[in-house]
Amino acid sequence: MEAVVKWVEGDTFIGRSHSGHNVVFDAGKDSAAPSPMEMVLMSAGCCSSVDVVSILNKARQTVRGVEVKLTAERAESAPRVFTKMNLHFIVRGVGVSENHVERAVKLSAEKYCSVALMLEKAVEITHSFEVVESD
Repeated sequence: MEAVVKWVEGDTFIGRSHSGHNVVFDAGKDSAAPSPMEMVLMSAGCCSSVDVVSILNKARQTVRGVEVKLTAERAESAPRVFTKMNLHFIVRGVGVSENHVERAVKLSAEKYCSVALMLEKAVEITHSFEVVESD
């Protein structure tokens, strides 16, 4: 895998992935785009969400929506790495089994989400979830 990141101006950069997609980063105080650390946090949430949705669909659960609320704590001084992270899944659907959601979150955390599995070598990562009945 390869990528390129180019400086635009100020604290703004554009990353271009090997697949040709562009992402804007901004590390400034009045930023117009996510910071690199915000992108890492969102990447963990996206990676794990992909797993949870896939596992629940394979379990034939009637899922109408999945949202993951991410919280993280960072070290006080440089380097300001993440020290703790929580991924809280909110699964909406019709008759969705809490056991299936728990299993999906656990499989993602322990086996499938490469982003979180990589980060957990240095970050305390926890997971939680809730199931909301919806039409």
